[in-house]
Amino acid sequence: MQQGLIQVYTGEGKGKTTAAVGLLVRALGQGLKVLLVRFLKPTEPPSGEIAFLQNVAGVEILTSGLGIIGGQPDREAVARSVRETFAAARRRIAAGGLDLVVLDEVNNAVHRGYLPLDEVLDWLDARPAGVELVLTGRQAPAEILARAHLVTRMEKLKHPYDAGVPARRGIEY
Repeated sequence: MQQGLIQVYTGEGKGKTTAAVGLLVRALGQGLKVLLVRFLKPTEPPSGEIAFLQNVAGVEILTSGLGIIGGQPDREAVARSVRETFAAARRRIAAGGLDLVVLDEVNNAVHRGYLPLDEVLDWLDARPAGVELVLTGRQAPAEILARAHLVTRMEKLKHPYDAGVPARRGIEY
């Protein structure tokens, strides 16, 4: 690509990661090289998209490994994991050869203070020109929204979780 744009999927509604993975699949179908970087999501139970994508040619996956769903993990351990994963992603992107990078839940990682906003903004400003970036997660900071070329806000009108229906394998993860 001549110019990679910044896309943000944010909001309280369901579908941010799903939209990003859909774009990732579209890119793979066109022969593009993709990096999926996952923050704040546990490795167990394995999500359906990761179970599928881990054996697909053209996609690399980096996962911080410490999730915040369903428990109270040590805050400093999560922050360390997020920072290390972000640093690894930056090194991989700098090495070249990628067309699309999805930073899944990076907005949430910034909002919760696990990753410094200034570090993300500096990286966005210095990113390789030909790499499309997708940043997902609730609470996208205004500074990230200002740098984005496309912003989609998912709005929750109704969700089964609010009625006591837990996350379902193959649907929510």
